[in-house]
Amino acid sequence: MKILVTGGSGYLGVHVRRFFNADDFSRRTQLDILDGGDVLRVADYDVVIHLAAHLDKDPDSAELCFQTNAEGTANLLKQMQPNAVFIYASTKDVYGAHANSFDEVPETCATDYCGQTALEWSKLIGERYVDFYARQRNIRACIFRLSTVYARPSDGNENGFVTHYVESVKRGWPISLPLEGRPVRDILHVDDFSRACKAFIDSSGSYGLYNLGGGKANSATLRELIDNIAELIQCEAVIDSETKLPPPVPLNYVSDLARIRAELGWMPEINIEDGLRSLL
Repeated sequence: MKILVTGGSGYLGVHVRRFFNADDFSRRTQLDILDGGDVLRVADYDVVIHLAAHLDKDPDSAELCFQTNAEGTANLLKQMQPNAVFIYASTKDVYGAHANSFDEVPETCATDYCGQTALEWSKLIGERYVDFYARQRNIRACIFRLSTVYARPSDGNENGFVTHYVESVKRGWPISLPLEGRPVRDILHVDDFSRACKAFIDSSGSYGLYNLGGGKANSATLRELIDNIAELIQCEAVIDSETKLPPPVPLNYVSDLARIRAELGWMPEINIEDGLRSLL
């Protein structure tokens, strides 16, 4: 089975590509999802795991978000062969503030506009392209609305916030926290994300839409995460109490994993402590 990872040189992509022994489609391999010639090679693959994205919430980046995250996704889908598998990495942030209504957020949470940025909206449009082309071209398609997925640092990539916390505690860098670290997030190790991709690939399903994160068992406040890291390293974290960060949207987020557990038999295997230890 030939597997391609777009964004395969990125923060998560390097680990996903290694898990599957997959090929890389990224700008570091001189390939661009916005280039009509480059995307032709997608037709040669049985599975495409689409991680490439423009992840910038700055209003000045709106046009590039829509081009990359929406049109770039469509460009790939148009080249997929019937019965091939397309896995699309979307985001929990498509729910915006609607997620505040749930202790554990289900896939039925509203995605109506409530102040989301172009980043989230472009990801949601990308989902609609997946829905359309999967049915039109008879592609097996899976959309993962990702919560916080974390991984070891890799060269040339910006760390996610969990990895940033680990590096900051290790090096004594001051850490700024919103609302004194009270917001809650569920976190998921990148290898568990890869296993979720494999669960869909190996299934008989033709389509799936799943919230994907660590779930309630792997959730914690931001301050609890930092304290756990400090305990593992056996040092004191340096907290910057002067810098005031805006509250995150949603304020708390924990993925409801009931659907993916029922349909794919998947659950996280790496708990918070083991996952954090793997980053040290």
